[in-house]
Amino acid sequence: MKKFLKKKQVNSNLNFFKTLFASLFIILVFSILPSSVSFIKNNLKSNQVILNSSKQSFDEILEKQNKKNKIVKDNINNRFSWNIFDDIDVFGKDEEDQDPQRLSASTIEELFRENGYDLDTVKKTKLVNVGNQLTKLPKELKNIESPQKKKKLFIKIVLPLIIEENLKIRFDRKKLFEILNKNNTSTIDKAWLEVKFKQYGVKNNDLSKLKIRMDEIPVSLAIAQAAKETGWGSSRFAQEGNALFGQWTWSGDGIKPLEVEKDKKHKVAKFKILKASVRAYQRNLNTHSSYKKFRIERAIQRDNDQKLDSLKLVNFLDKYAETGKEYTEVLKKIINQNSLTDFDDVDILPTSLKMKNLI
Repeated sequence: MKKFLKKKQVNSNLNFFKTLFASLFIILVFSILPSSVSFIKNNLKSNQVILNSSKQSFDEILEKQNKKNKIVKDNINNRFSWNIFDDIDVFGKDEEDQDPQRLSASTIEELFRENGYDLDTVKKTKLVNVGNQLTKLPKELKNIESPQKKKKLFIKIVLPLIIEENLKIRFDRKKLFEILNKNNTSTIDKAWLEVKFKQYGVKNNDLSKLKIRMDEIPVSLAIAQAAKETGWGSSRFAQEGNALFGQWTWSGDGIKPLEVEKDKKHKVAKFKILKASVRAYQRNLNTHSSYKKFRIERAIQRDNDQKLDSLKLVNFLDKYAETGKEYTEVLKKIINQNSLTDFDDVDILPTSLKMKNLI
């Protein structure tokens, strides 16, 4: 009985200590919990501030990058819009006012690669599947050692620009013939003709002269001249002034040649963007008196088979350069050696004037 009582007392003591420890544990937990919760809350709050700060910094960087590339995006998203008054100023002051961005050669190559823009494919399909609103040539062009790589990149840059400007002329030419075939000319048609007479420098509303002047420049010829005048995009005039065709100016904005004769005051005309250079070149061949024979030969070709032959037309550009006939022979070699006539019947897909994944 005594042993039993002793055992019962031990058990009672154990229960007491268990209860005591449990009570102490509960008190300890509730004393620590508020400070722990406060610590966690503060830590989460601090992390949220850091997160918000990081997000804000990222958003700021993204916003700056978007602003920097806005002009490129706007250019790429631009689609043809042939309003009757679009070309009152043939140099396109709306484009001249833009702030052009210069992309690197590697970036341009990547954009072309992503869009499947390949010259061999273009020659087979006779379609350019990407619009090109690049505003400047890449600086790296002059440093590319491989002549073939340099030529291909240059052609890929200028080809869509030339085609797009030709398409505008083709559209105008089609509209002109529609007007000529009408019995009565509407007020809108007359207004359109007035704009075109001014654009092509035609006096006395001479429709026959307008028909001769309003025509395309063969793609192969334009590429050859751009290649010759810029050294496939390497010249100072092309790099600094977007001058693809070496046109001279005596009164306009231009770049003075380094070695120019004392009695000559000309400069090489410069442009804000490449497209303006292409447009000015077309206007030059279509309006200047030096190229009257060129335009007559082109009209004859149109009347015969509706197909323009650049290798014949080039013979009438001997006044384009001081070297005369030698200059035209050089152009023929460029056209033949680089198979440029393969691009004469190439068109551009109207739904692909926007480069995807630009930014």
